[in-house]
Amino acid sequence: MPLRLISPPPSFHRFTCHATATPPPPQISTATPISSTPQPPPLTCALHCPHFQSCSGCTHELNLHRPVILEDATNFFRKYGVTDFTFDTCNLWGWRCRAKLAVRGSSTNPLIGLYEEGTHNVVDIPQCKAHHPNINAAVELLRQGITELDVDPYLEDEGTGELRYVQMAVTTHNTSLPAAQRYMNGKVQVTLVWNSRKENSRGSDKLNALANCLWENGGPQSRLHLIHSVWANFQTSDKNIIFGNRWRHLLGERDFWERVGGIDVSLAPSSFGQANTRAFDSLLQKLQKYVPYESSVTDLYAGAGVIGLSLAATRKCRSIKCVEINKESKVSFEKTIGRLPATVNSSITWHHADASKDPFSWLVGSDVIVIDPPRKGLDSSLMDALKNISLVVRKALSSSERPNSFQEEKRPWVLRANEASVQIRSKLPEANITPLVPQTLIYISCGWESFKEDCKSLLSSKAWYLEKAHGFNFFPGTRSVEILAVFKRGPQKKKPGKKKKKHSQGAAKHK
Repeated sequence: MPLRLISPPPSFHRFTCHATATPPPPQISTATPISSTPQPPPLTCALHCPHFQSCSGCTHELNLHRPVILEDATNFFRKYGVTDFTFDTCNLWGWRCRAKLAVRGSSTNPLIGLYEEGTHNVVDIPQCKAHHPNINAAVELLRQGITELDVDPYLEDEGTGELRYVQMAVTTHNTSLPAAQRYMNGKVQVTLVWNSRKENSRGSDKLNALANCLWENGGPQSRLHLIHSVWANFQTSDKNIIFGNRWRHLLGERDFWERVGGIDVSLAPSSFGQANTRAFDSLLQKLQKYVPYESSVTDLYAGAGVIGLSLAATRKCRSIKCVEINKESKVSFEKTIGRLPATVNSSITWHHADASKDPFSWLVGSDVIVIDPPRKGLDSSLMDALKNISLVVRKALSSSERPNSFQEEKRPWVLRANEASVQIRSKLPEANITPLVPQTLIYISCGWESFKEDCKSLLSSKAWYLEKAHGFNFFPGTRSVEILAVFKRGPQKKKPGKKKKKHSQGAAKHK
């Protein structure tokens, strides 16, 4: 069904703002030390969004380049010995490449957006400044399709209606275009969350019609190619949950690829993916510098294994062990492995397991631990294991002294993890050495308050000291900062100072 043509998505300069009197020339990203004396920002760092205040997405209209908690972060790290904390910012507008939006209202006046703060009233956000421009364009196509096909948005109080939510995810990985043009020409994977139990339930004909409408007017044969693919998710729960367990690929490419951290990454619509693709890539490049070549790495809260696999490719790691509780991530992990460079010769495993269950077993055998927990921070059992890392050392040494002893594994969570694991063995001969124990801990955090508590707890144990810290502007317009913190084993090392020259008594007398 042809719809009226929408305007091409707007273009805009992408640059980093500094606290200077005039805006800098266009650039992608920079990391600068944080000054203790704030300077007045240029007007170009303002949000200028018509939905500000009514929409709950952004909380700050000015100083997008400098979140309000940045001063707190700078002072916190200085207190614990990090005086060179840096903050990296990429796009200030059009940065969001993944968005989950509620669909409410009526077929003649659909509301597609976020909940108003503290309510379940949906605010329509067709001109969102945070969204990648092609997300806004795809939302407009969806809005027209809802109206033309008389699709009923979900009525929360009654549990009726057809379309509950939509997820928009942009892939900017297109090798047919010059690198400089790929971001603005990103294609949108659309997931329609349908209010039914399965694909052949009542109303499925309208779902297929809506998918075809999006494909006809935004697919590769349309005037304005926006749509990468269309998926459906089926959800009937009355709980505050977006997705159900049943997924169906409807149109377009099944596989969704993105290029971050030096590798091609596969992400299914059910997988977790970072919303700010460019900022995440910047973080990965920084993280890689803190992992020694040929390390053995454990990646906890690993998701689809993006961090671990990027280290396998860029740091030539001897082994990578990814641990993730969401079983849906396994398929994406396996597909990503299939595109790793042929030069990668790591022993790589992925385990469907809860990192908080018997955490000691995940720590032994690695000299680098990477943790990327949810906003609430580390599970208490994992925190206790990290604080008592000396027990890991003793356990590792004990196991190495009993090479011929064998005990049948009976713990159910370990057995389940082994059954659901993915294993790619290295072609290199295994070295007969003492089992490794962690020497470096890399903590990635999206929750500043929980990170502060976890950081203080780790340092109080004297088992770790804080070596480096960096901030990243993953969510311009909000209070959030993404933190990359590097901890090393042992108490804080004192920085060497200038030694005073001592003169002997004889020398003194001679003078």
